[in-house]
This record gives sequence, structure tokens and C-alpha cells, in this order.
Amino acid sequence: MTGKLIIIEAGDGCGKATQTATLCRRLEQEGRRVRKVEFPDYQSPSSALIKMYLQGHFGRDAAAVNPYAASTFYAVDRFASYKADWESFLKAGGIVVCDRYTTSNMVHQAVKLADAAARESFLDWLWDFEFVKMGLPVPDAVILLDMPPAYSQKLLAERTSKAGFAEKDIHEQDQAYLTRCYDCYRQIAERYGWQIVPCVKDETLRSIDDIHEEVYARVASLLTGANNPG
Repeated sequence: MTGKLIIIEAGDGCGKATQTATLCRRLEQEGRRVRKVEFPDYQSPSSALIKMYLQGHFGRDAAAVNPYAASTFYAVDRFASYKADWESFLKAGGIVVCDRYTTSNMVHQAVKLADAAARESFLDWLWDFEFVKMGLPVPDAVILLDMPPAYSQKLLAERTSKAGFAEKDIHEQDQAYLTRCYDCYRQIAERYGWQIVPCVKDETLRSIDDIHEEVYARVASLLTGANNPG
């Protein structure tokens, strides 16, 4: 029996890692078989080209690498992680919770294309490339943490690099790029039917626990439906 693939998605500095870890702990406490996965997988050799890209080896601007080339870097990293680490776990009925996935690529690369038709063509290509040709699993649910840039950029300024870089990567350094990504996130969430969890209420950042409760409720609904298909 195939398990469930759940994605926690958001822009940089929005608390994805915290919400992913908190959700996994709660599901484990319920006695569920859970695996937490992070992308990019900076501990794996499969992320080598991603590191070069983010450190600016191919150009100090994200637009220096076209979305098709950059997407390939990330897709290979996901393929290596899936085949080596969690494919059998998922197929045996486990729950895999990912901090980022193909869903991040959809946004961070599509945003490089200003033309709407070009974006649509890219998104169709990416879906076919990863989920059809490469055989990566399609998510059962994508939960988008919706945090406006004014809030996420403040948190990002206080965060150290996940990849161990001495400075912010080329995405994190470009605030205009991150703002465009936020707008793109909302558009793509609507296109693919992602579930949106707002991180700000009445102009105040919600607490980690408050956000978690809403994330958990969305996931619990999915899992309850899986246990009671009739």
C-alpha cells in the first residue's frame, strides 16, 4: 500500500523547516510511520550543481541560469534522494513529509519567465520531466505557508545558511526576486490546488504553535480520508 507524500512549501525564511519538523513529531507521537525529507539535500553529492548555482558560480544573478537548466540541477537531487532514501518507505505505506519539493522549482524557476505563455509551457514541461519521465511521485498534498515578504525578509535576515554558505545565496540576496516569488507562489498554488495556511493575522505574525495546528488539521483530514476511503 502506497503511503502519503506531503509537501510543506513556502518562500525563504517562512518557517518551513520548523513546521515540517513539528508536524513529523506529532505524527510520530500518534504512532505513524513518518520520514522527514529536506530539499535541496545539501548533505548529498547530488546537490553539487545546486550549490554551485546558488553560490554564483554560473552568474551572480538567478536569471543567469535559464529555468530549464536550473530545474535539472534540482530534479537530479530529488531523484537521488527518492531512489536512495525514501522510495521503498513510501511504497510500503509510510508518510513522507518534505520541506520543499518540485513545487519549489515550479515557483523559483517559473518566476524567471515574464511571459505568461512561457510560464505555462515551462510548468507543463517540469511536470512531465519530473513526474512522468523521471518517475518521481506526485504529492498527495501541498501546504503553502503564506507569509508576505515584509515578514519573511526580516526572519531571513536573522537566519544562517542551511547549506553552510558564508553569505546569503543568490536567491536570498535579491529581495525583488523574493517578492516576485511570493506573487508567483500564490498564482501556482491556485493553478495546482495547493492548500494555503496564512502566517499573518491582523498584521501580526501567528505563533509557531498556531500555524502548526492549522497545518496539522489539513494533514489529519487527508490521513483520515485515506484510512476511511468509503
